[in-house]
Amino acid sequence: MDFLDKVYWNNTVLGYIVFLGVLLFGAILIFFLGRTALRRIASYTESTQSPYGELVRAGVKHYLLPVAYFTLFYYCTRTLKLNSHLNTIVGTLSTLFAIAMASMFLSSLAALFLSKLGKGKLDSNSLAMRWLIRIVKGIIWGIALILFLDNIGVKITSLVAGLGIGGVALAFAAQNVLTDIFCFFTIFFDKPFEIGDFIISGDQMGTVEHIGLKTTRLRALGGEQLVVSNTDLTGSRIRNYKTMQQRRVLFSLGVTYDTPNEKLKQIPQVIQTIIEETEDATFARTHFASFGSYSLNFEVVYYVLTSDYDCYMDINQHVNLAIKEAFERLGIDFAFPTSVVQVQQGSSLDLQK
Repeated sequence: MDFLDKVYWNNTVLGYIVFLGVLLFGAILIFFLGRTALRRIASYTESTQSPYGELVRAGVKHYLLPVAYFTLFYYCTRTLKLNSHLNTIVGTLSTLFAIAMASMFLSSLAALFLSKLGKGKLDSNSLAMRWLIRIVKGIIWGIALILFLDNIGVKITSLVAGLGIGGVALAFAAQNVLTDIFCFFTIFFDKPFEIGDFIISGDQMGTVEHIGLKTTRLRALGGEQLVVSNTDLTGSRIRNYKTMQQRRVLFSLGVTYDTPNEKLKQIPQVIQTIIEETEDATFARTHFASFGSYSLNFEVVYYVLTSDYDCYMDINQHVNLAIKEAFERLGIDFAFPTSVVQVQQGSSLDLQK
């Protein structure tokens, strides 16, 4: 019993034995509880096919268990009488561990959030997505480093001031590049278009193939690739045809002035029947709109119930051919520019001088 009461470095042998016993028992308990929890999570994920089960399992394995082990060690050290140097070391390690684990957790959470947010808009393996995640992680770890230095007593005022001055100088030197990068974040969060959308911006049009940090690439109708800066895209009006659910079609046709009234009255009904019998098309109206210089003009409006341009052209072609066929069957002639010369009878011209 005298041996257990001996003091070494301000603690008895019995105190060290209690410290090691509690530490060992707690570590074994955490180990078995952790294994049990991981098995149950894996079984639940397999039975329910939950998409978040693997994320929970990874969180428990990589974050919760390490925190539990370190918390056990930290509170076990509180049972010992440590000198000032050891207290400082334990406190510094505790601060470092807490900040590092929090930074790792926030970095993983930010990467998951950005990947989910960018799904459909950006390729998850694209350079822009990788750089976006790296920038966010760099910001998180930079803040963590400043917090750690501040907690261990390092004067960070001059460091923060120097970083601020350097950041301002860098911003002026790379102003155009940074503008495009900020416009990329605008595209990323505001969602004006996504990969696969057909857009028109100014006099440029095409299907979005890639959204980068500085430029966006479009595949034009002619097959060539258009590289447009993000600043130009966000600074102009963008027409996105991907979100269009139906397309309004408006056109006019003219018939000759000698068309009988009975046939003129049949034209609206004939066109309405043709459009109503066409798949993916909805009739709106047909009216005798105006008297033209050489034609009687009808105005037709209908809707194509799809955003696909090829489908729209197929429907438009079908309607036009059906109208021409119906007019030929009814004997209705389309008008075209003509000139009529009227000669008055009884008039004479003296051609001899």
